[in-house]
Amino acid sequence: MSDAREQHWQGVYSSKAEDAVSWFEHSPDTSLALLDAAGLETAHAVVDIGGGASRLVDALQGRHQAWVSVLDLSAAALETARRRIAPDAPVDWVVSDVTRWKPLRRYDFWHDRAAFHFLTQVEEQAAYVDVLLQALRPGGVAVIGTFAPDGPEKCSGLPVARHDSVSLSRSLGADFALIDARMHDHQTPWGSVQHFQFSSFRRLAGR
Repeated sequence: MSDAREQHWQGVYSSKAEDAVSWFEHSPDTSLALLDAAGLETAHAVVDIGGGASRLVDALQGRHQAWVSVLDLSAAALETARRRIAPDAPVDWVVSDVTRWKPLRRYDFWHDRAAFHFLTQVEEQAAYVDVLLQALRPGGVAVIGTFAPDGPEKCSGLPVARHDSVSLSRSLGADFALIDARMHDHQTPWGSVQHFQFSSFRRLAGR
């Protein structure tokens, strides 16, 4: 499954322009608002899961973020983003499936806009949470955006698991406490609207 996902996303980002995909946004305003609300400071380390060609890394570098890692299945997607960022910027580009990733450090913030909802099997979701626990320090915050319960049932031809804050809390388990939840209507480049939800969770200290 992981290899098939990698081939799919490599094909998408190799054949389409950055702004020719439904999830493109000029500015990641909702993500930044949630990160700020959870206490993001420039000294914090952030990992963007499924970041692809997203412009979140640009925004964080514009704020002089101390450290950013961008993880994606597609090397082509990361190369698109990399070309926009200064070569000496404190950014780590990671080609990996999040469910197989072996993080080399701890992060203060974990951001995921529309990666988790592609994990439709319980086993995949559990593997994601295992990696999240390895990567996020106790007291750190995970911001996870997915299609909402009334959002699309597929994205880029793939089925998704739609969520709200309750189902996400259930998936993440007792190590995480919900601290924020917001609905978001994303407008695609061609004008249609996709219903998202974003939920923020703090990893409980001592767990």
